[in-house]
Amino acid sequence: MKRVLTKALACLSLSLSLLVLLSCESDPAPTSLASKQILDESYGGDRRQTMDVYLPAGRSADQTPLLVYIHGGAWMDGDKSEFLQVKPLVEKEFPDFAFVSLNYRLFDYVTQSNGIAKQEQDINSAFAHIQSQLVDWNISYDLVIVGASAGGHLALLHAFKNNSSDLKAVAALFPPTDLSELYGFNNITALALNSLLGGPPETIPSIYHDLSPINFVDPQDVPTILFHGDTDPVVPISQSQLLQAVLQSNDVRHQFVPVEGQGHGFTSETYAGVIGQVRDFIGEF
Repeated sequence: MKRVLTKALACLSLSLSLLVLLSCESDPAPTSLASKQILDESYGGDRRQTMDVYLPAGRSADQTPLLVYIHGGAWMDGDKSEFLQVKPLVEKEFPDFAFVSLNYRLFDYVTQSNGIAKQEQDINSAFAHIQSQLVDWNISYDLVIVGASAGGHLALLHAFKNNSSDLKAVAALFPPTDLSELYGFNNITALALNSLLGGPPETIPSIYHDLSPINFVDPQDVPTILFHGDTDPVVPISQSQLLQAVLQSNDVRHQFVPVEGQGHGFTSETYAGVIGQVRDFIGEF
């Protein structure tokens, strides 16, 4: 009787083991997330307050940082579709990243509305929305900002003035950095800044101060890389040189790359090299 009971228990144990094994084998293997585009994602009530989101396949909350691109256009023109011109190059150098390209309200000469201060608010709102979506997008909280021209100015302003602990680096191409200094560059620049800010720097110095990235640099700022053509006829290279000096005096990790023979905008070959240098500068988080 004892032998029969022992044999029965052994059979029962074997059956349970087989059941557990079969159960484990039948569990579906975890699937990798597919790539996804979210176009015209809204972060505010205005039609310009939108972003395009590009999420890579196989993304994860701890392995997929985010690069945010801010377009240029003298604060009056441009569109988030500017990113598409360099998207293949960026994807090649940043294969493990997700990407967001931002729109923001543009200055209207007719109504004199949506000046730089409003655009600064838009960038803040856009980043607040991005941070609220990171879990749903299944990507990391590690962020990098890249911007060109006016977009470079807005990227630097956000990085130095309104940054968060999630921001890891900023890259700016031919950016305005000190609007009071830029005002005197030429008559066209002076006229534009008069409208965008509401007057000349001598009458509203606090506004020029508050909208100039150079005035908000401190030793805790994120690593910063700058690119500027040495023949730029729109934003003089001195704007990046001024910022370089302040970054250096505050011991902020930075790199300044003068681009020989290039103006306000680079050749395709130069952009490819620039993107690679940004990747090398950022390194691994």
